[in-house]
Amino acid sequence: MYKLCRTTWRRTQANPANLLCDARKQIDRLRPATVRLASDNGHTFDIMLANRRAEARRSILVQVSSERSFPELTAYCSQFGTIVSSHHYRVGGTSSGFKEDESDCHYILVEFNAPEAADAAMQSAVFNEERPGVRARSIFLWFRAGPKPKLEGKKGHSKREVSSGSLSTVDGSRSIKDMELKDLLLSAESVEDQMKIHYRTCCLNDLGKRLRFLAVRQMESSLQGIFPQAVAYPFGSSVNGYGKIGCDLDISLDLESEAGMKQNRDSRLVYHTKASNVNERSQVQRQLEALGDVLHLFLPGVNSVRRILKARVPIIKYHHEHLDLEIDLTMNNLTGVHMSELLYLFAQIDDRVQPLTCCVRKWAKSVGLTNQAPGYWITNFSLTMLVMYFLQQLNEPILPAINKLVKSATKDDLRLNANHVSCPFLRDVSRLDFKTKNEAKLDELLVQFFEFYAGFDFTQRAISLNLGSSILKPDHSPMYIVNPLETTLNVSKNVNLEETELFRIQVRNALWLLDTHDRSTRTSADDWGLVSLFGNKSIKDRITPQMFFTKRMLDVKDIFADTVGAGTAYKNRTLKQQVANIQKTTREEISKLAKQSDSGLTATGGSVAANTSNGIKLKRKVKRR
Repeated sequence: MYKLCRTTWRRTQANPANLLCDARKQIDRLRPATVRLASDNGHTFDIMLANRRAEARRSILVQVSSERSFPELTAYCSQFGTIVSSHHYRVGGTSSGFKEDESDCHYILVEFNAPEAADAAMQSAVFNEERPGVRARSIFLWFRAGPKPKLEGKKGHSKREVSSGSLSTVDGSRSIKDMELKDLLLSAESVEDQMKIHYRTCCLNDLGKRLRFLAVRQMESSLQGIFPQAVAYPFGSSVNGYGKIGCDLDISLDLESEAGMKQNRDSRLVYHTKASNVNERSQVQRQLEALGDVLHLFLPGVNSVRRILKARVPIIKYHHEHLDLEIDLTMNNLTGVHMSELLYLFAQIDDRVQPLTCCVRKWAKSVGLTNQAPGYWITNFSLTMLVMYFLQQLNEPILPAINKLVKSATKDDLRLNANHVSCPFLRDVSRLDFKTKNEAKLDELLVQFFEFYAGFDFTQRAISLNLGSSILKPDHSPMYIVNPLETTLNVSKNVNLEETELFRIQVRNALWLLDTHDRSTRTSADDWGLVSLFGNKSIKDRITPQMFFTKRMLDVKDIFADTVGAGTAYKNRTLKQQVANIQKTTREEISKLAKQSDSGLTATGGSVAANTSNGIKLKRKVKRR
C-alpha cells in the first residue's frame, strides 16, 4: 500500500537534469500504487474520526532546534512510554523549499502507544521562567538545550527500553513546488498517470491530518473543565478526503453534545446553569465573542484572532503558529459535519472520485474561477458538488443519488443537526446495494466533465444531487445547486451571472487545451496534459466574459467634471457637445439653489458663505433652538 514520504521532495540543488531524473524515478514508484491512502481505507466516517482522535490523544508536539534533535528527544521521551511514530515538519520563512532558513521553527510530533504516556510527558514538563506569560498546560512543548537529565524509572515499573529508529516523516508539511510538480507531470506516460500523481503529491497527507486533530484536541481540552460535554467536530476539506496540503481547518463547537440523551431520574442533585438568551443567534454571537477572548489570551500558539459575528454563520478565524494552520471556528454547525461525512462516503464508493475532484479544483484555481476570499465566485464546495453530480448523471453512474442512500439507511444511521433536521443516509459503504459498471479512466472522465458542463443549461436548470438529475430552477439565481441536506437552500447562491458565464467559457477552453496539447503530438519543449491545463498564464491572457460586453461610452461622474472632456477623449463631437450642455445646465441649477439658500438663511438670521467658482460650498451657522 502506497504511503507518501515527504523526505523524497527535499533536494540540495535545483539542477534541471537531476530534477528530471528524480521525477522519472518517482513515477516508477508511484505507478503501481493504488489511489486511496492506506490510513483511512475502508473505514466509515465515524471510525476514521475516532481513530484520528485516538492518535491525537496519544501524541504531543515538541519544538526542537532541528530534525537532528530527534535521537536525543526520543531517548528522553522513551522513559514515559513506547514511541510508536515521530513526524518532523517546519514552520517559517523558507521561500525556495530547497534551503533551510535559520528563522524556521522545527517541530516533531511524538505519538506514544498509550494516552497515559502522553499524560506523563506533559506532567513532567515545567513552565518557562525566562519569558513572562500565562501558565497554561497543553500538548505544545519545547525541548530545551542543556545537560541530559538522568533517566530514572518510576517505582513499580521496570526501566523501558529507549526507542530506536528514524523519523517517520521529515519536513512533512511542505507542499510541492510548481516546478517540481511540473517535472513529475511531464515525466508521466498519460493524463491518467498525471491525475494520480497530482492527487498523491498534493492531497492532505497523514501528518497534516494529525496536526489538525491536535488543534481539535486543544480546543476540547481547554473547554471541558467548565463544559464537560464540549466536543469539537472537524469538518470540511480536512476530513472529507478532498483537502490539499495547507488547507484551512473548519471546526464546529458543540458545548452540549449530550443534551438529547436521557439522564438519571433518581438523582436529586441538579447543576445550576445560566439562563440563555431567547434569540439563539444572539446567544451564539455572544458565546463566540467570549470564546475569542479565551483563544487570544490563554491558548498557546493561537494568534491573529478575528471575530466575524454578523455573518450569516457567525465565525471566529485564528492562526495557530505551532501548527501553521488557519482555523475557522463556528458553533452548532452540525450540518457541515454531516455534509463532510456525505462527501467522505462518496470517496469511499469509488477510487476515481478523489483524484478527479482534486484535479478539477486545481484547474479552477489556476484559471481564476475560485478564490480564497469570500465573494461572488464559485467556491470549492460548489465545484465539488458539480463533480459529484456529473458522476451521478452518467449513462453508467459512478455515484448513486443521495435518495438511494436515504432509502438504504436504518435507525442506526439517523443523525440530527443543530436545527433538529434529520440526516438519515447510509453511513457504511459495505451495506450499499450499488455497484457501477462504468470502467472509464480518469482522463476520460475529465474530458467528459468539461464536455458536460460546456453544454449544461444553467439558465433554466438546477442541479439536485438528491435526485441525481436536474430540475427547473426555483428562482432566478445564475447557478442553482440544491443543498443536499437543506433542500430549500442554494449552495451556489453567491455566484453571479458573470462568474457563471466565465465557468462555461473556461470549461470550453479546457477542452481545447486537452485536445491540442496531446502527448503524442508534442515536441520535447511543449507542455501537455495537465501541465497545459494548469499553466500559470497571466490574467490578461485569459478568456473573460468582459470580452463579450460593450464598454460604456461615458461614465456618469464625467458629467460633473470641472473641465469639459477632462481626462476623456471624445471621438464623437455630438456626444462632447451634449456633455458640455449638461454640465452647463447643471451648474446653472446649482447656482439657483445656492441663491435660494442664501436668501432663506438671511431671512432667518443665519449666515451663509457661498463659493460657486467650482460648484457650490455652503457653510451654515444657524443657532439651535
